[in-house]
Amino acid sequence: MSEQENQQKSEEFAEKIQEKSTRKIKARNEKHKGLWYGLGMFGLVGWSVSIPTLLFLVLGIWIDSIYKSPYSWTLMMLVLGIFIGCMNAWYWVKNESKSG
Repeated sequence: MSEQENQQKSEEFAEKIQEKSTRKIKARNEKHKGLWYGLGMFGLVGWSVSIPTLLFLVLGIWIDSIYKSPYSWTLMMLVLGIFIGCMNAWYWVKNESKSG
């Protein structure tokens, strides 16, 4: 092996060690993110998906009871509610990961 290849491998190894130690230090400084933090995020994601889903489901049932059509508004609103809820959860998780 040449001197240049050894130097390059040493630099790559040093960069990997630096990245790992930086992650470890960051994890130590974020001790407040324990079990309760994880459960809170789990709850946040659950509620941010379930509330829009249920609201749109009720809206679909109401439209179906008022307006007779060959299409199921309940099913369409359910899918729309799930989609909006997932987008809402994605927004909150992305926002929380940036602030953390």
